[in-house]
Amino acid sequence: MVSGAEDYARNIFINCPFDDKYKPLFDAAVFTIHLSGFEPRCALEASNAGQARLYKIMDMIAGCRYGIHDISRTESSRGRLPRFNMPLELGLDLGCWRYGSGQLGDKRLLIMDRNPYRYQKFISDIAGHDIVSHSNSIGKIICHIRDWLSAESRSSKIAGGGYILGRYRDFRRELPALCTAVKLNREKLTFSDFSWAIRSWLEVQEA
Repeated sequence: MVSGAEDYARNIFINCPFDDKYKPLFDAAVFTIHLSGFEPRCALEASNAGQARLYKIMDMIAGCRYGIHDISRTESSRGRLPRFNMPLELGLDLGCWRYGSGQLGDKRLLIMDRNPYRYQKFISDIAGHDIVSHSNSIGKIICHIRDWLSAESRSSKIAGGGYILGRYRDFRRELPALCTAVKLNREKLTFSDFSWAIRSWLEVQEA
């Protein structure tokens, strides 16, 4: 299922780890997308109901013109199996772009890793794509996403990365008070809660 043309052109699918260690980078990415005038989507919106979850993710990918894929956290640790969700969702988005019809052929993807050329050791088939490294830096994540969106959307209205980073720091300082005002636990915000907080804060700043 593909969303309407207007929603499709604004939707950005984020494919990344969803653990505590990665969360600062994820939060910065979500803020950057909102401030740039786009709508972030991710697997956190889908339930954990097995096959139904995968179908929801596939529908979500098909409903987003843009896809941000961070493959920096695929390796195993402490004897655990590797995490394949990120490569799987990247593959789904690449397939959607390559084999989909209509507006799906106009998809735009940003692929990120933490170090240059690290991906060649475990997913070398994507070497033809322009893959950027973020070094686990919030500032680099923000700048990469901002620059990519500005180029791919051909928009001259998206603020620079340095400005967005400053606004993000302002938002983080004011987030506790915003959560208190609406009786939300800042440490347990859902993806929807966090997106709402960003939109509400930006609306006040722009008023």
